[in-house]
Amino acid sequence: MPAAAILDIDGTLIDTNYHHAVAWFRAFRQHGHVVPIWQIHRHIGMGGDKLVAALLSEDAEEREGDDIRAAEKALYLTFIEEVEPLRGARALMEDLRDRGSMIVLASSAKADEVDHYLDLLDARSLADGWTTSADVEATKPDPDLVLAALDKVGSKDAIMIGDSTWDCQAAKAAGIASIAVLTGGFSSEELREAGAAEVYESIDELRQKLDQSPLG
Repeated sequence: MPAAAILDIDGTLIDTNYHHAVAWFRAFRQHGHVVPIWQIHRHIGMGGDKLVAALLSEDAEEREGDDIRAAEKALYLTFIEEVEPLRGARALMEDLRDRGSMIVLASSAKADEVDHYLDLLDARSLADGWTTSADVEATKPDPDLVLAALDKVGSKDAIMIGDSTWDCQAAKAAGIASIAVLTGGFSSEELREAGAAEVYESIDELRQKLDQSPLG
């Protein structure tokens, strides 16, 4: 079993991906850009510092990127009281802890959002550390977030658990393996192509097959 498990928060432990997609849609629309929500969803998990350019253009990023991100932040916060942990999220952390694994919760969200998620999961007593936007300069799919998480536990013997292609690509770039769950809305084929060693339908399925998984 790896010494550490890096657990992505958004879409993996907390059901937030579609809330974020709607918030981005509204933020873009406020600035005169109508971007189909399905296209936005394909980029959820990518850092906000990259998402505007990816969905619009480098010129739009330069002109409006910070304003669009600020709007998305405010719009998402209107949803945050509605988001809930995915079933089995805290239990998975308990399982990993019982097996002797260190746990790092990985997010490039602002500290106030991460604090809210830690409260929802009652995770402070289980996690050995967590990351926020303050820990990274470049977001996923760059490896900075994963490397920051590794630094929290002082080990490179780790595996990442995520829900998006961006999680898997970031883990691969950081030199560690990843496994994925389908709760973020990406297909099994996409996740495997991005680097996931195994893909599970849900956290519950991962827990049921933990002994046979790369975490076993």
